Amino acid sequence: MTKTSYRWLGVLSPIALLLIWEALVRTGVLDALFFPPPSVILRTLAAMTRSGVLPYHIAISVRRIILGFLLGAIPAVAVGLAMGLSRPVRALLMPIVSSIYPIPKIAIYPLIIFYLGLGEASKVSIVALSIFFLVLLNTMAGGIGLDRAYFNIARAYGAGRLGTFTTIAFPGALPQIFTGLKLGMGFALIVIVG
Repeated sequence: MTKTSYRWLGVLSPIALLLIWEALVRTGVLDALFFPPPSVILRTLAAMTRSGVLPYHIAISVRRIILGFLLGAIPAVAVGLAMGLSRPVRALLMPIVSSIYPIPKIAIYPLIIFYLGLGEASKVSIVALSIFFLVLLNTMAGGIGLDRAYFNIARAYGAGRLGTFTTIAFPGALPQIFTGLKLGMGFALIVIVG
């Protein structure tokens, strides 16, 4: 098969799924109450977009995701790099991270509502908390995975701590940092729906 054939398969498979779904609902195999046909969904989407209801709620959700993402990701990168580059910091913080990370963040949401109320602060905080550990652990892994020979070379050429951090540690950990940020963004979307 050619590249064009694969592209067409990628386009046609979702269309075929939607057509099958529509046919199953129209023939009564699927209950329209639980599985509304794609045609009805598209009409409702168009109506909600025209009325302004959908864009308004999307804007609010995007704002919550961005604020929560920034509040969670920035400290996570800083703490993750500190843990990845320093064994004493890792030894100090890893037990805390290991004990809090497995707790489902949605389960903590009632406590957050209790302390922060029902407003925007609680919604932004749960997004920040949810992505914090994903970004932190990936960033820490990026720091741990750096070859120590680079640090030795930097010291041999007289680089200070800041120079070593800006030229070796941070750029070297960027692939893992971006992996954590990508995972965090996906998780933020899931959490905002929850």
